[in-house]
Amino acid sequence: MNRTAGSLAAAALALLLPVAGMQAATPPAAKHTTSRSASEAKTYRWVDKDGVVHFGDSVPPEYASSQKQVLNDYGVPVATESGLKTAEQVAAEKAAAKKAAEERQKAILASRRDQVLLDTYLSVDEIEALRDRRIELIDTQIKVTENYLQGLRDILQKLQAEAAGFKPYSPDPQAPPIDQRLAKELSNTMDSIMLYEKNLADTRNRKADVLGQFTADITRFKELKAAAPQE
Repeated sequence: MNRTAGSLAAAALALLLPVAGMQAATPPAAKHTTSRSASEAKTYRWVDKDGVVHFGDSVPPEYASSQKQVLNDYGVPVATESGLKTAEQVAAEKAAAKKAAEERQKAILASRRDQVLLDTYLSVDEIEALRDRRIELIDTQIKVTENYLQGLRDILQKLQAEAAGFKPYSPDPQAPPIDQRLAKELSNTMDSIMLYEKNLADTRNRKADVLGQFTADITRFKELKAAAPQE
């Protein structure tokens, strides 16, 4: 080979070398592309019942209810997925959510009651005055019902005395049967007594409820006033 031919060969080799270098760099890029495509499938990390750590693109069914981590291409956790919840867990969460909602509702209602107290009354004396008027009305209802009941009992006593001479109230086997009028009056009077006795019991219970509510309102009003900033 002469000098000219050698020079040409050297130049041609120099031109080929960068191309060869570029071709050599291509496989890593292709490998990265392949890796990127594979990363579309999640890689999980989970722990089995024996505490052994496992990796894979899917979690065995027996560990579906367990917590697992999602890893990126470098094995670094990027997310945590909760496992499938058991029926007991779902029920417990629903119960907890319901209780929390009820507590929030109770707090809202209590806040509204507090505001009503402050907007309605200026002093404890005003609350007590209204309480006394309400109790006076209820006591009047109780007295009227008691008097009416006593009248019904008096009527019943007279009707029973009249019915004593008739069957089935008389011990005499020869006694005549009670007539329909008297039997109906007895029945209606006893029904009325039962009705008004229930009304009387309900009214007395309502009186106790009213007293209890006013007592609670007075106590709460004092607390709110004590907690309010002094002007």
